[in-house]
Amino acid sequence: MSEAIKHECGIALVRLLKPLEYYQQKYGTWEYGLHRLFLLMEKQHNRGQDGAGAVVLKIDEPSGKQFIYRMRSNSDNPIQDVIGGINAPLLEARRLHPEEYKDARWAKEHLPFAGEVYLGHLRYGTYGNNSIEYCHPVMRENNWRSRNLALAGNFNLTNVDEIFASLVELGQHPKDFSDTVTILENVGHFVDDEVQLLFRQYKNEGLPNVEISKRIEASLDIRKILERSSKKWDGGYVIGGVFGHGDAFVTRDPWGIRPAYYYYDDEIAVVASERPVIQTAINVRYCQVKELLPGHAIIIRKDGRISDELVSVPQERRSCSFERIYFSRGSDRDIYHERKQLGFLLAPKLLEKVNYDIDNTVFSYIPNTAETAYLGLMAGVRQHMTERKCKDVMALSASGKLTEDTLKEIVSHEPRFEKIPIKDVKMRTFITADSGRDDMVGHVYDVTYGIVKNLQDTLVVIDDSIVRGTTLKKSILKILDRLHPKKIIIVSSAPQIRYPDCYGIDMAKLGDFCAFAAAIELLKETGRESVIETVYKQCKEQQNLPKEEIVNCVKDIYRPFTVDEISSKIAQMLTPEGMVAEVELVFQTVENLHKACPNDTGDWYFTGDYPTPGGNKVVNTAFINYIEGRNQRAY
Repeated sequence: MSEAIKHECGIALVRLLKPLEYYQQKYGTWEYGLHRLFLLMEKQHNRGQDGAGAVVLKIDEPSGKQFIYRMRSNSDNPIQDVIGGINAPLLEARRLHPEEYKDARWAKEHLPFAGEVYLGHLRYGTYGNNSIEYCHPVMRENNWRSRNLALAGNFNLTNVDEIFASLVELGQHPKDFSDTVTILENVGHFVDDEVQLLFRQYKNEGLPNVEISKRIEASLDIRKILERSSKKWDGGYVIGGVFGHGDAFVTRDPWGIRPAYYYYDDEIAVVASERPVIQTAINVRYCQVKELLPGHAIIIRKDGRISDELVSVPQERRSCSFERIYFSRGSDRDIYHERKQLGFLLAPKLLEKVNYDIDNTVFSYIPNTAETAYLGLMAGVRQHMTERKCKDVMALSASGKLTEDTLKEIVSHEPRFEKIPIKDVKMRTFITADSGRDDMVGHVYDVTYGIVKNLQDTLVVIDDSIVRGTTLKKSILKILDRLHPKKIIIVSSAPQIRYPDCYGIDMAKLGDFCAFAAAIELLKETGRESVIETVYKQCKEQQNLPKEEIVNCVKDIYRPFTVDEISSKIAQMLTPEGMVAEVELVFQTVENLHKACPNDTGDWYFTGDYPTPGGNKVVNTAFINYIEGRNQRAY
């Protein structure tokens, strides 16, 4: 994706299942768990642009001793800032107490981040702003260990207003209106409720208060708390939590919208947002890392018992296809093959677009993350070439005209795959005037000269996806035109993005999408402006309905036009003034997307088919905001 789009957060949970002394003896350091946390966070840096944070829990600390420590940052380099902040007192202790430092018991007693449970988070912002208060993990503190709770998540809820209202009805006074605070207080309420219930039960049995606290910690029903808490949640989520007494969990939404994976053995339990980061950090095989199923929670008890439990009734699996196309690390085995297949499936249409003129077509890609889809496109084009070569050889052989020279000529005929656009440098915004800034942005990319034949070649460039098209118009197309191709075809390995996301990706405003802008323009050009007014009225009429009764009216904006008609209009709107080459856009089909990614069918950004009722409410609200000129999120 040549445009910067913020997306899903990342989480990392590490639970050491043996005393710190075990890791000191086996691995030469009690910091083994802390180092795994750092690796998991670093390897998921693609998921955190705005902030990072981590908490540690020391299990069974005596009364009067702090047992939860937290470090958060919203700096320009938040992961490094958090890791540096955690390491600073450790480095100082190592310098001042080199021998004691090697003693795991001494470390746990004297050093803040020496503990058994770690929860890390990489943040991008949707709700609120980039204030440190919005960085996870967020905490709820109490003198009862079992009522202490730290949460970190990758989530967005469409119905924060409903959950917030339910908390107010309970008599609470939440300090902020955001999904983060709302979920924390929502879970916290049911923790308090469960603790109070157990307290009364044990009190009636005549147990002393100190003993009651121990009993509560041992018998707290985490599955029940999560089941009750999540009943009203509408959205995509993976939420990790740590209780003050030592229990920990990660739970996933019943549609499987947001990703989560886990691994455990007799030494360690790990949960993260992506599979390959666990493989790397723990050095385990693909088959050893399990996916957390939709509606399930992995629960790790204080005593080390681990269970995978159902907390919400699973719905139709609608895991995010954008994870597969772009957001997740391409080092995942399945994602790598899926991205290649996305490119492969585009080959037939592109060959048709260039009239099978391989000799006068150059294939390339932008940005680097599109390279895997490009490899698939190469395979598809080469397969076509192989089939054509076989036919030519057989025809010449049948006619008796096949010679060694003609055979060599046929076999050596290859498509032209080249690296044309180059991400040259990250430009600093030191130019304040808008015109100057646009000029500098236009130089972020450069090109390889001398490859494209002037006014003869068609240049085909594949991208992961096209959202706004701003970078294409202001930068990429102008740069590619310097090579003087006859035609430029920009290819998206994703379908047209038509609808806002409301489950975690920073694509919440309809007006930002070039496909939506093109459809609106086509309605005006073809005398169908009444469709816009009709859709607006329908959206307004549904505003006060329960979200379960709302339908997506915005689909009618696109209904009069074919995909190719909208693609042509996008190309026209994104073509900069002064372009010499003809510009054409080709998008992946939804059908091919599902062929390439059969297990991850969440396609609401392309189809408008939202997995939760709140999605329809969000898209209609986004359309109302667009018509009424409100530049704000729809949830």
